[in-house]
Amino acid sequence: MFRTKRSGLVRRLWRSRAPVEGDGEADRGTHGSSGGCCMGKAAKVAKSNDAGSEAELKALTHSVLKKIKEKQLEVLLQAVESKGGARSPCLLLPSKVDAKVGQQSYSLPMLLYKVFRWPDLRHSSELKRLSCCESYGKINPDLVCCNPHHMSRLCELESPPPPYSRYPMDYLKPPASPYLCSPLPDSLALQESGEPAHWCVVAYWEEKTRVGRLYSVQEPSLDIFYDLPQGNGFCLGQLCSDNKSQLVQMVRAKIGYGIQLTREPDGVWVYNRSCYPIFIKSATLDNPDSRTLLVHKVFPGFSIKAFDYDKACSLQRPNDHEFTQQPRTGFTVQISFVKGWGQCYTRQFISSCPCWLEVIFNTR
Repeated sequence: MFRTKRSGLVRRLWRSRAPVEGDGEADRGTHGSSGGCCMGKAAKVAKSNDAGSEAELKALTHSVLKKIKEKQLEVLLQAVESKGGARSPCLLLPSKVDAKVGQQSYSLPMLLYKVFRWPDLRHSSELKRLSCCESYGKINPDLVCCNPHHMSRLCELESPPPPYSRYPMDYLKPPASPYLCSPLPDSLALQESGEPAHWCVVAYWEEKTRVGRLYSVQEPSLDIFYDLPQGNGFCLGQLCSDNKSQLVQMVRAKIGYGIQLTREPDGVWVYNRSCYPIFIKSATLDNPDSRTLLVHKVFPGFSIKAFDYDKACSLQRPNDHEFTQQPRTGFTVQISFVKGWGQCYTRQFISSCPCWLEVIFNTR
């Protein structure tokens, strides 16, 4: 039987769909362990009976894809097969076309997001458009970008958080902690050298040792990765490390596409592009009156507002205990890859994590 190029693209796309949890194909690194505070309520809803059968979903997806132009199918395939690693343009499609799976109706963008990224996705309110998308911040009633890798899942912080992620404020200042004092002189030197003003600097650490120089960030968005097919930014894989620990080497290899750090009007967002969870601690993620800070677990494909400028300003109180003891805590975000830390982990402090980042914000 004669097969067109379009049919071949559609078949390849269907083979690259996101695995449904429990079908035997899901990558265990995709969602991590259950119970994380950033999965959000919608992500934990069990697969319902009205979601439609696999055969029904396949027939509908094929029908929808065969109506899309070949060039657009190629764009979608590039994004899906590279899992967002290759830079792909927007996929502009009609926003008002609805598709029905079982008893549930979805818009065309939602259908593609469910098929190729998140099978458990329920509503567009769970999503955040990435700044790499040309339609970011724009409203077009007729066309919308349907590129699944121009979207991220919005991280919902549960209240109260799981017990493992909360630990006392006293733990914040361990004896001889290296990350509370060393990066600041370097960051000031970057400003004095006459380089363009930076909005943050990033330090990469392996346990208690900083690896490489501080990375000064001027662009609104920064990719931090170990290995990325198409990407510019802070490449951790190019840094020479003297650490011989097998755990450090294993975690380094799992960083993969890493994270994307983006400065936006409301704050700084972190998008987890890797296949494993990341862990984040930031003073602006918590109640300003709280005497505890949380370590938030962020799963692959999720975004979280890791730093809020307005909250940071409100935390600058002269008599504030945390800021008098550690004046830079509110302007620093700490991120560990794969391995977490906190009260219910063997690692009490981030300086015991195999691979982690310190992001220091320039608020002047």
